[in-house]
Amino acid sequence: MNSVTIRLQPALACAWRLQTTRNSRRIRALQLPCYGASSTDLLSPVKTNLRHYCSGMEQGKGILFRQLFESVSSTYTYLLADLETRDAVLIDPVLETVDRDIKLIDELGLSLKVAVNTHCHADHITGTGLLKKKLIGVKSAISKHSGATADILLTDGDSIIFGKHCLNVRETPGHTDGCMTLVTGDQSMAFTGDTVLIRGCGRTDFQQGCSKRLYESVHAKIFTLPGHCLIYPAHDYKGQTVSTVDEERKYNPRLTKTLEEFVDIMKNLNLSKPAKIDIAVPANLVCGLHDV
Repeated sequence: MNSVTIRLQPALACAWRLQTTRNSRRIRALQLPCYGASSTDLLSPVKTNLRHYCSGMEQGKGILFRQLFESVSSTYTYLLADLETRDAVLIDPVLETVDRDIKLIDELGLSLKVAVNTHCHADHITGTGLLKKKLIGVKSAISKHSGATADILLTDGDSIIFGKHCLNVRETPGHTDGCMTLVTGDQSMAFTGDTVLIRGCGRTDFQQGCSKRLYESVHAKIFTLPGHCLIYPAHDYKGQTVSTVDEERKYNPRLTKTLEEFVDIMKNLNLSKPAKIDIAVPANLVCGLHDV
């Protein structure tokens, strides 16, 4: 399978390109102006008053990281950026918190390049479409297998580049066909969407759900990451913020079972239908742009 790299050039602030390996195609997009920036601004370093937080990861690896929360759907949105180039990526934005996210991005002096969804959500409407309307040059991204519309359709092995850093795509279907896990280049962080939750996992009783596929995805694509790799899920309903691969391999009450036991557990969850599914799924299939 050919791998695709999505490069967000530091010197061309809002340009992106798809670059494939040997025997495959190369696509270049036109440079787009950044929101509020002139052509000369694009060629000059961004000067900003950077607020330094107590985070060894940020200082040691040059990555700015923020975990944000939306309380109605208990959704985590993640902001990552290169501290040098200021290029940023936003994972799983929520429609209702777009203004909050834009304010933070502006305060931190960042340039948002890509807003990516780990899957087609059923419990909230994505903020991707509204972000594209409010910030010039932002690209939307989602899995090719989600059936959704986006500027960038991702597949296994693709990479989203922001400055000197990247998020590598691992397809992890099971909760939905289009679920994917985004892993930092050094494999220190994994954004698992609904595939692995903290001491849990996504349900498999709708939206092409398949318990067997989810179990196999987790064990082949997530539990093979280094044990210290931090797991950041798309949701948490108990106030937990982060786990590790080692912790979930040892203590996840569902995913530590055999495949047969897991399938039986998932078959008997008897969960209620997500309140917003009839609104959220159709909206998310068109990048959340239905009414915004």
